[in-house]
Amino acid sequence: MAEMKKLATRESFGQAIAELADQYPDVVVLDADLAAATKTGIFKKAHPERFIDCGIAECNMVGIAAGLAACGKIPFAASFAMFSAGRAFEQVRNSVGYPHLNVKIVGSHAGISVGEDGASHQCCEDIGLMRTIPGMVILNPADHYEMKAAVKAAIEYEGPVYLRLGRLAVESFNNNDDYTFELGKGITLREGDDIAVVATGLMVSEALKAVDALKAEGINARLINIHTIKPLDEDIILKAAKETGKIVTVEEHNVIGGLGDAVASVLSQKCPTPLVKIGVNDEFGHSGPAVELLKEFGLCADHIAQVVKEAAGK
Repeated sequence: MAEMKKLATRESFGQAIAELADQYPDVVVLDADLAAATKTGIFKKAHPERFIDCGIAECNMVGIAAGLAACGKIPFAASFAMFSAGRAFEQVRNSVGYPHLNVKIVGSHAGISVGEDGASHQCCEDIGLMRTIPGMVILNPADHYEMKAAVKAAIEYEGPVYLRLGRLAVESFNNNDDYTFELGKGITLREGDDIAVVATGLMVSEALKAVDALKAEGINARLINIHTIKPLDEDIILKAAKETGKIVTVEEHNVIGGLGDAVASVLSQKCPTPLVKIGVNDEFGHSGPAVELLKEFGLCADHIAQVVKEAAGK
């Protein structure tokens, strides 16, 4: 077993990109004056000649990244999700997505768990925005080990990638020896036939607690970790739908445009199945301690367990 880690996935990203730099000499990192927060500062310290601070100019940063990709580099352009996916959406679409360049857009501090930074920085729309860009791969790793594997996969994938990072520390659960990461493939963490829970990112650990608690009550819920939201692993979703008959999705994102909608789209076309979406319900966040905000917005194990129990009809 690998060592248990409790880290924010932004920290794991910073470690991974710095560690992989020697193996992949074409990797360069750009940041928009937030290197300490996004943890690209770890890369900057190790490889200053391959780091560019673009200042508070995210749109320009994406344009520079596109130019570097056109010259054969593998640029990672990092900022808060609100800025790298939100403010720079036009540049990501037109300068990266349209020519299908090998740029990796990094969105840190995504979701309600940004906490005290408040509604203006709590981006719960980034997955929806990036899903609309043709050819964009979307990765939302759940813990330390998954993030490190996802960074490597992003480097090796030829094309645009959006990589979502969290601010809040989360305990690792992928530290088992048989853990493998495959881009575009979901992972079944718990078996069960009563209902299926499909979770992504920070919410996977909360869903894991909920599913384990429900087991003690006689409810056998299947838990699926979706680290790649696009392309979505349709096979694992459809298999769960056919074998359980009910699905609950869990995400730290608006219920409009995110994982829940992606799953709903697949089910409606190929296997109509009752679906309940847990996420941010078409509203903005507000300032407050991250853990308390997650509870307030229903993004915690207790609320997930309650919803799954009701959806399962037990």
